[in-house]
Amino acid sequence: MDIPAALVKELRALTGAGVLDCRNALAESGGDLQKAVELLRAKGLATAQKKANRETREGLIEAYIHQGGRLGVLVEVNCETDFVSRTEDFKRLAHDLAMHIAASAPRYISREEIPPEVEEEQRRIFRLEARGDEAVAEAMWERWVEENCLLEQPFIRDESRKVQEVIAEAVAKVGENIVVRRFVRFKLGEP
Repeated sequence: MDIPAALVKELRALTGAGVLDCRNALAESGGDLQKAVELLRAKGLATAQKKANRETREGLIEAYIHQGGRLGVLVEVNCETDFVSRTEDFKRLAHDLAMHIAASAPRYISREEIPPEVEEEQRRIFRLEARGDEAVAEAMWERWVEENCLLEQPFIRDESRKVQEVIAEAVAKVGENIVVRRFVRFKLGEP
């Protein structure tokens, strides 16, 4: 199938993927732009999983101050090389993550960081509220995880994607593993 260059350019603008990847996704999707976007997202997730175990020692610390100095966030985002940490794409990702943390107030980066005693207590509360219905209690737990874990939250700029999907797309785009190492959120008057 002959793919028009304008369509490849449009897909590239939407996803940030390489020209060849865009052309291949459009060919595979029969020229359907939406299907091609989904194919590239799936490919990005697969790429991110392959790179997940690679060491990340470079990166940057991004600061975001909001509401006239009443709310602030520091987030450390790591990658594999200092070259990538200086790119506009990486800087934009770090800034977007800092803004997301300011807006969504996560408590943990991922569900693996939730202390066992916190998980146990929350699950106990949900079982009581669900009056013994395990399926309802489990649904309540998953919603709590989504609200409190950064990587599980819907991304503030596009709520159809989770933060971990946005990071996975950045991994596919820059070709390196990217990890949110830590963050802190300060709000005036909060402990």
